[in-house]
Amino acid sequence: MFALIDCNNFYASCERVFNPNLQGKPVAILSNNDGCVISMSDEAKKLQLPFGAPIFKWEQFCKANNIIVLSSNYPLYGDMSARVMSILSDFSPDIEVYSIDESFLELKGFENYNLTEYPTSMRSRVLKWTGIPTCVGIAPTKALTKVANKIARSNLKQSKGICIIDSDEKRIKALKWTKIGNVWGIGSRLKKRLQEKGCETAYDFTQLSSDWVLKNFSIVEWRLHKDLQGISKIPLGEVSSKKMIATTRSFEYTYTDIDNIKERISTFTASCAQKLRVQKSSCHMLIVQLSSDRYQKDLEQYSASKTVVFSYPTDSTLTISNAAIEAVKTIFKSGIKYKRAGVIVTGLVPNDNFQLNLFSSENPKHKPLMAAIDKLNSKFKSDKIKLGNQDLKRTWKMRQDRLSPKFTTNIHQIITVNATK
Repeated sequence: MFALIDCNNFYASCERVFNPNLQGKPVAILSNNDGCVISMSDEAKKLQLPFGAPIFKWEQFCKANNIIVLSSNYPLYGDMSARVMSILSDFSPDIEVYSIDESFLELKGFENYNLTEYPTSMRSRVLKWTGIPTCVGIAPTKALTKVANKIARSNLKQSKGICIIDSDEKRIKALKWTKIGNVWGIGSRLKKRLQEKGCETAYDFTQLSSDWVLKNFSIVEWRLHKDLQGISKIPLGEVSSKKMIATTRSFEYTYTDIDNIKERISTFTASCAQKLRVQKSSCHMLIVQLSSDRYQKDLEQYSASKTVVFSYPTDSTLTISNAAIEAVKTIFKSGIKYKRAGVIVTGLVPNDNFQLNLFSSENPKHKPLMAAIDKLNSKFKSDKIKLGNQDLKRTWKMRQDRLSPKFTTNIHQIITVNATK
């Protein structure tokens, strides 16, 4: 059996833990640079505030409906997520952290456990120790736990946040309730193709021939098909190295000068290089992107990218940053108001197994230098050591006009409790 534990309205729930005045009130959380709505409480959903709504268009709607709008507080959410996942790891040694707010547990050897009491204990402990409400779905396969979790979340009063699919009768009933477009792993294109085949529910999908699914789709869809039939074909995911690493951000303001843009590109590059070293990889290729504000239709629009191929694989911030700055110089166009930039490193190879170049190689001083920088930054829990062309005060320059305090990650912003007799 598998269990899927999902935190309810995670970002909004994190804010409520440290600000109880938000309980029962509509809350919306914004994306980077206070752009669009990416999370909201159930109260905000009932007011039909759409996901992805640009806040500059919906500001008046939020004010009229008393929706409390907050900037994303990623340090807080990341820390709370780590606490939740740590608690869940006590319930099973086999855990897959699927996203910031959900995890799969494989329940091996739990045949003698009460599968009603166990998820209740999970929910109670997470709520008591962190203040975060959750829902739990339990089923024989990962795909079915997704279905079970949606059912648990759809009617909290009746389900009490728990749904267990432990019989074929319950499986069929759950699949008939689930629309084909709501099935885990089925996107809009696959949904359209399945609907053309007459599949309107997840149950309809399971009635297709396995041979036909494998012939007309990929092994991924075949595994999903089997999983929904109750035959486990999707194991817990293993941590694997990424094939590319990207850091793309919108600026807090539009920039017209190349100096600010070079500083941002350098910071993005440092982030990519550090991630390369974490997974013990080096890159052969660098892509630098630059674009104007596509929402400002009255301004001249411009978008460009530059690809740099290294003669040898590298994970050095110095080497990659220098190449990125030179790339920016070639694609920068004066007179444009730039709003977004990005750095992508690809062509990744493991540091302990790659082809050497006879005529060129990495400066041997870079490896120990990068190791020393990473060690210091890790020790002090922040990017204290930076390149000279980076902003020394901030990592990401984002507009966060509605940001709550970093209650758990900044000692100067720790919550204050006033006690009276």
